[in-house]
Amino acid sequence: MFTGIIEEIGTLRRIARQGEAMVLTIGASRVLEDVKLGDSISVNGVCLTVVSYDKESFTVDVMPETFRRTNLERLSSGSPLNLERAMAANGRFGGHIVQGHVDSTGTIVGRTAEANAVVFRVSPKDPGLLKYVLPHGSITIDGISLTVVEADNAEFTVSIIPHTLAETVLQYKKPGDEVNLEADVLGKYIERLLGFQGGQGGSMSRARGRLTADFLSDNGFL
Repeated sequence: MFTGIIEEIGTLRRIARQGEAMVLTIGASRVLEDVKLGDSISVNGVCLTVVSYDKESFTVDVMPETFRRTNLERLSSGSPLNLERAMAANGRFGGHIVQGHVDSTGTIVGRTAEANAVVFRVSPKDPGLLKYVLPHGSITIDGISLTVVEADNAEFTVSIIPHTLAETVLQYKKPGDEVNLEADVLGKYIERLLGFQGGQGGSMSRARGRLTADFLSDNGFL
């Protein structure tokens, strides 16, 4: 689990591809301070497992499902990468719950300066993702926890402060670039609980769904 607060910008040093499988070697410093084999590191919002490391870099495997669902296939040697270690149990929760499980990629369709901020407008490849995106809700873009400004049935916008722009790969992004998107997991679980009807134990699932709906309604969520 991650928080979406980027720790550093790493650099892709080597990339080896075999069909839809990849091995990435990434140059870094801060995320290597306490690294161990098997640790999870978010790379542009994708939860990947460290399979080897040294004092200046770490290596991860990318399986075909991840290759197809994310923008990692578009990387090249020298690409900058957002990096975050898995959240420590005793750490501050500065962003929101981020799993590192990318739902869809999206295309940046606008980048506009607004006073001290930069507003990015993003169109998801999968329009179905937008049902989880609401104004003032949370969205993860390339691993960065951000607050949605506006959203409709085709696009959404986020406003980026100077610090976030300077400390993440968003500083390099322009219209036409592809980014990884992860919607807030809470909305996805609620939808699953309320909508699950089939399979063994369907009546129990429906009862649980009604109880969940009653709870959300009583507490002002519905």
